[in-house]
Amino acid sequence: MPDQFIETDSGLFMARRRILAGGALGGIALAAMGAGVANAASLLSPGKDAGAQKISFRNQHTGESFSGAFKVGGRYLPDAFEQINEVLRDFRTGEVFPIDPRVVDILFAVREKANVKTPYEVLSGYRSPKTNSTLARNGTGVARNSLHMTGQAIDVRLPGVSTRKLADFAQGMRSGGVGYYAKSNFVHMDTGQVRRWNQA
Repeated sequence: MPDQFIETDSGLFMARRRILAGGALGGIALAAMGAGVANAASLLSPGKDAGAQKISFRNQHTGESFSGAFKVGGRYLPDAFEQINEVLRDFRTGEVFPIDPRVVDILFAVREKANVKTPYEVLSGYRSPKTNSTLARNGTGVARNSLHMTGQAIDVRLPGVSTRKLADFAQGMRSGGVGYYAKSNFVHMDTGQVRRWNQA
């Protein structure tokens, strides 16, 4: 598998891709991308990036970040998602899993609604079954069937926007589940059924 570069506080480091094999779970993100994929180089040539949808976020555990276009003209960019998958990997085990592109669509739409350009702070992206099971046993409020395990969920903050308001913006999208965690100061967003819950 080809190497790729990921941004960190100290510059760039080369990380070998460790995306898990397809299967039913891994296929969720690939199916979501469907035929709407394109090569970044072909779409982001001079004069063609005006319609690009861009996102930026930083993994609070690793310091790695992604900033750039993930979709152009309604077509997802596989090169971008290779980087996104790496940055949003399970930082405890190092496992990489395809993130559902719709999660990134939600992040983009919510940030547009909030009318800010600051990067998201990511607390949790993909979570391996092993990690999820451990956290659930420790009584941390983690669901045993968490959508983090299928790359369909993300926990974030957005500097400049209160987490309560962020949750309200996300709920207004009606694109999936939204959890507001007041004490821990983050918002959970996923591409599951439309629902809302608040936890102190």
